[in-house]
Amino acid sequence: MRPNARRTTLADIAQAAGVSVATVSKVVNGRGDVAPRTRARVQELLHQHRYLAPVFRHTEAIESPTIEVQFQGGLKSYVAEALEGIVDSAAESGASVVISKASRAPHWARDLVSAGRHAVIAVTSVYTTAHLNELARAGLPLVVLDPLHLPDSRVNSVGATNFAGGLAATQHLLFLGHRRVAYLGGPTMAVCNQARMHGYRAAMEAEGAQVPDAYVQPGEFTYETGLLGAAALLDLPEPPTAIFAGNDEIALGVIETARARGLRIPEDLSVVGFDDTSLAQMASPPLTTVRQPLREMGGAALRTALRLANGEKVESHHIELATELVVRASTAPPREETSARR
Repeated sequence: MRPNARRTTLADIAQAAGVSVATVSKVVNGRGDVAPRTRARVQELLHQHRYLAPVFRHTEAIESPTIEVQFQGGLKSYVAEALEGIVDSAAESGASVVISKASRAPHWARDLVSAGRHAVIAVTSVYTTAHLNELARAGLPLVVLDPLHLPDSRVNSVGATNFAGGLAATQHLLFLGHRRVAYLGGPTMAVCNQARMHGYRAAMEAEGAQVPDAYVQPGEFTYETGLLGAAALLDLPEPPTAIFAGNDEIALGVIETARARGLRIPEDLSVVGFDDTSLAQMASPPLTTVRQPLREMGGAALRTALRLANGEKVESHHIELATELVVRASTAPPREETSARR
């Protein structure tokens, strides 16, 4: 729109489509009682006129809000458990949830508005400034669950106490008597990875335990990172007796690499994960890990999205829920003569 151009109204769209204003309003708000051909025609005109739905102007609560939940990559245990929390909270709140993979098609934010979405929750998705600007222009609130990067000040987010979790995991290993403890994490620039790594370093420094550069290995939050990273760590001249993994998937990769080398968990190598997904309990042996309250985080994200969709203010742009160390069978005191170099 030009600076002094008149804002397109529902009446303008209705006149162009040859329908009533009420019909156009139904399309904008995602109502189902509109003929498919009429809906398509109205949506096309909404795009042509770049109509922006004023979702922040609610004077009363939306009766049946619909939240778009987007995620990137595969539907892994972490994502599935967060989604479960979102869906359960939506059912309690009387809201609807549409789950999709993150889209970057042209006018994707306007498409969501036209489809009747009232807010967006992003799970492990990366949004650039351009994406945030498009959401702002479309009037769609955004809540990021466990942001990978430092979010824009305009973004509301929900996460966990990653630093405290990293600290607790490392302190547990130090309490058992380990001094050669390595950290095998996710992407270097991921906020959650940085916080977990800093918690690890803080615990090691407080105990006076050395952290050789090779003991901190970045990667991805994947099983493959665990396989390859553990191999690199165990090939060191002085390998670690314990590995703190940035998530449960990495930890399972570490366990498999150790097993392939004839090492026993935890007798020859102790392993700690992060998240406490279903994988942690199914691991062999069951995995000591830091519980990230994924379902509760999903519920908090959903409730925040509903408040924003109704034009309410939230007390904080970022919510952090507490982590908790869960001790199982993958950690034990180190042997006097470690066989980790086998």
